[in-house]
Amino acid sequence: MIHTELAAAGIDEPRLRTAYRRCRHIAAENGRTYFLATRLLAPDQRPAVHALYAFARRADDILDEFNPALDAAARGERLRLLSEQFFSGGDRLDDPVLIAVDHTVARYRISRDLFEDFLNSMRMDLSVTDYPDRAALNHYMRGSAEVIGLQMLPVLGTVGDRHEAEPYAAALGQAFQLTNFLRDVDEDLMRNRVYLPADELAAHGVDRELLSWCHDHRRTDPRVRKALAEQHEVTRQIYRFATPGISTLAPRSQPCVATALTLYSEILDRIEESDFAVFSHRATVGKARRLQVAGGALVRSWRARRAHRGNGAERRDHGAA
Repeated sequence: MIHTELAAAGIDEPRLRTAYRRCRHIAAENGRTYFLATRLLAPDQRPAVHALYAFARRADDILDEFNPALDAAARGERLRLLSEQFFSGGDRLDDPVLIAVDHTVARYRISRDLFEDFLNSMRMDLSVTDYPDRAALNHYMRGSAEVIGLQMLPVLGTVGDRHEAEPYAAALGQAFQLTNFLRDVDEDLMRNRVYLPADELAAHGVDRELLSWCHDHRRTDPRVRKALAEQHEVTRQIYRFATPGISTLAPRSQPCVATALTLYSEILDRIEESDFAVFSHRATVGKARRLQVAGGALVRSWRARRAHRGNGAERRDHGAA
């Protein structure tokens, strides 16, 4: 399958093929829902999407890899080196992930400012453990979530001006991350982080101490349940805003993004169905359901790709040489 994808994308140079294979492996190993959704893209789109995922994963691993020998300073140095290598670009790169993402950025003309914003938010994770209000959290998510959607847009393609699709892409990235924040409250606490606005929690009498009590006792205090329900509704509203944006994407990309939206939003359903028992189990969408959603989208994807080829359509934002 990987050979078909690389051939479809016109990636023939051995060094690049090796780099993109590594990125595909990282995506397959670490992002089950994400990787499943990428199978709905056209083969020529997948290598670039895998490269973007692998780069983001590389930064995440620097921050969250369990290694007692790595303190904040050591992790900060690794992030600095990653940034330095990425922005140096070109033939000097020897890391397969950086080789592939550098090629993707050049081919699709993705702004490197988006990667600077991303790395800035990753640096925040080295020292920031709480967010006083929604504005502070949104500032963090600009780099950690919104730019991911914006990086993807040139690969996905749009039916009109790309700028019209950008607010929806940014919002969807934010919705995905807020879903993760709700699902992973307990796990984030173990890393000494709370990714929920402190003032909105405080309105329900919730603070870090109470969240830690919930973690220790593996149960959700009623005050915490109310606070999480409010955060749940905020996230739902962002999904509602982002959903119409799917129609701004190139038709052949719409089934992939629609599937990702459906499956991620269903994580919210599972959280709600558990009565916000996020301290005792991790909400997931089962394999059977993931395959059911993807199966229906696969037919739509195949038809859209066939129409794309039949019309001789070109992606507006391809950016390839």
